[in-house]
Amino acid sequence: MSSLTTRYLSLELKNPIIASASPLTATLDGMRRLEDAGAAAVVMASLFEERIVAGDAAYAMFTEETAGSNPEAATYFPELPGYRHGLSGYLETLWRASQTLQIPVIASLNCLSDEGWLEYAIELEQAGAAALELNLYHLPTDLAVSGRDVEQHYLDIIRRIRAKVSVPLAVKLLPLFTALGNFVQQLQSSGVDGVVLFNRYIRPDFDLDTLSLKIEAQLSGTSDIYLPIAWTALLSRRVTLSLAAGTGVDTYVEVVKLLLAGADVVTTASSLLRHGPRHMTTLVEGVERWLSESTFASVDEVRGRLDVTHVGQAEMFFRGEYLHTLADYPAKHPAVLAY
Repeated sequence: MSSLTTRYLSLELKNPIIASASPLTATLDGMRRLEDAGAAAVVMASLFEERIVAGDAAYAMFTEETAGSNPEAATYFPELPGYRHGLSGYLETLWRASQTLQIPVIASLNCLSDEGWLEYAIELEQAGAAALELNLYHLPTDLAVSGRDVEQHYLDIIRRIRAKVSVPLAVKLLPLFTALGNFVQQLQSSGVDGVVLFNRYIRPDFDLDTLSLKIEAQLSGTSDIYLPIAWTALLSRRVTLSLAAGTGVDTYVEVVKLLLAGADVVTTASSLLRHGPRHMTTLVEGVERWLSESTFASVDEVRGRLDVTHVGQAEMFFRGEYLHTLADYPAKHPAVLAY
């Protein structure tokens, strides 16, 4: 039987497949179901700063604004000793999961303010997170902000967190940096232990009936895997930090492809939401079966076998494949020539 064990963010994992942040990882029961199905680790549903702020505002309204409004209001909603505002429930779930599950529980954080990033990162470490995934989701809508400004802002946040937090740090990235490889190197120099490729921008649309903006959750499909494959292959063995690759995973086939590109672990949320938590078992068993049938003894033997360190010039490798594909397209699709 082939060995599926791997290492990610200094964590020893039983296999290379992680359940990434989603509604399935928002509760202890959901995370337990994923563990039972074979997940090597879980990334708890992201903690969003604006939700904490909203919770704080609601708590203040009930405990402060109604106090003294009438003789009974002062005790209608009394203050709760030890209540940590909008963060309390998340911390409790994280603590219980870290104490209950046998697999690592990674906390995911997405903030708006510099103070929020640092404060909540410290809180999550203290609550028992095995590692932190910093979800740097930011759309620079200010036209005066340059790409260099965005990168520097991220690096400043990470350095402050690294100075106060000792657990491993992973950064979940969007793919739209001008020089993504260089930025990953800067992250590595700033003390980041791993990167997650990739986060996705929300996909806005317009409702023609109401002439309004609408945003709906859209699960990734296998056609979304090509960008993670490309950048995982480009970064593999050229940086020393851990590589987690996701987006576009639906079957074990995509998992194997990302391992071949050089991923230390493969993350998935959409496939689990689409097929249910038990799909994790299907993914793990599929990878194990493929390794055995391909006569590989372990995941380590597969990892990075098709990364760009096997070619002379990475840029020419991808450009050559691009030109070859364009040249062959008409021959493979003769109907195109009929128009």
